Amino acid sequence: MMQLTTNHALKEWAIAINALESGETIMLLRKGGIHEKGGRFRVAHNQVLLYPTYEHQQTFMLKADYSNLVIPVTSGWRPQSVNLTSYAQITHILSVTDNSIINDLLPFHIWNKEFVRDRQQWKPQQPLFVLLLRTYKLTTPQLVAYHPHYGGCKSWIDLHESISLAATTPAIPENTYSELVAQICKITGDSSYISSNK
Repeated sequence: MMQLTTNHALKEWAIAINALESGETIMLLRKGGIHEKGGRFRVAHNQVLLYPTYEHQQTFMLKADYSNLVIPVTSGWRPQSVNLTSYAQITHILSVTDNSIINDLLPFHIWNKEFVRDRQQWKPQQPLFVLLLRTYKLTTPQLVAYHPHYGGCKSWIDLHESISLAATTPAIPENTYSELVAQICKITGDSSYISSNK
């Protein structure tokens, strides 16, 4: 059952969130943040606000169509506030270890082979997690004040305020999303559907 408000957020590169919102991808790739419990990626919540980050975006890890869209920031930069424009339902979590499968997924996301290679080499004993997200644009973007708690190499944060999810628009139609999910799951041989919210 969908929650009408939430303060749970998933941190991701701003360029990736833009691609999710515009329907150019439904996929994120994760290994886990340095400060996550056990140093291992876990899905804390299935329904999350998408919290854009800028300081770790690397143009050389993006496909050419996206690398020139990155807004550069200086080292140590922190925003005074963050504009939240969307939320997502994480519908599938696919665990992938086979390099050939990982390479076959390349057309479905915004990163290049350099990024994929980097993720594979980081903690190579751990699988690469493929997240499939049904993204919704907030009718009214929400500006939230930045807090130091939101910083650091972690995937999940709880905002100090809850955001309404009542007025939203899906990034892509449901049938288009289902078709993409089917293509991806056919490649991975998995269909780990998430049916309830945490």
